[in-house]
Amino acid sequence: MQVPNALIIAGGAGQIFTALVYPYIRHRVFDWYTDVRRLKPLNQEIAKTYGRYIVGLNFAFGLIAILLPDDLKNGSPLAIALTGLIAAYWVGKVITQFAYYPMYTIPPGALFKWGGYGMNLLFGFFAVLYSVLVVMNVQAHLHG
Repeated sequence: MQVPNALIIAGGAGQIFTALVYPYIRHRVFDWYTDVRRLKPLNQEIAKTYGRYIVGLNFAFGLIAILLPDDLKNGSPLAIALTGLIAAYWVGKVITQFAYYPMYTIPPGALFKWGGYGMNLLFGFFAVLYSVLVVMNVQAHLHG
């Protein structure tokens, strides 16, 4: 079984989309900046920095997928390490999403409701895509 490059590239485009929409979600859905302003100045900067890390990682993972789809499935130790890292990132995101986020409310309205479903679907897709890639890379490495 081989993961088509088009699927990897679609995953990359989705990750870039999440990076671009993340600041909007923080601002409009979670009113994040209001909450951050209540923190001490150093903690404000730490929270903002972690927010930027999330955006940067999502964008970088997407760019890697779009530009190097063959390298993400070539069975090399680097492919195993990178797909393993990205899989762990997205699996962790999915677990966090379902373990902690349901206890919070989002603003009412169809956009936020369907947007939440869409984002969860994307996160699940990324988790499955990279988990499959890491398994395939390990198998290729062991049998190659």
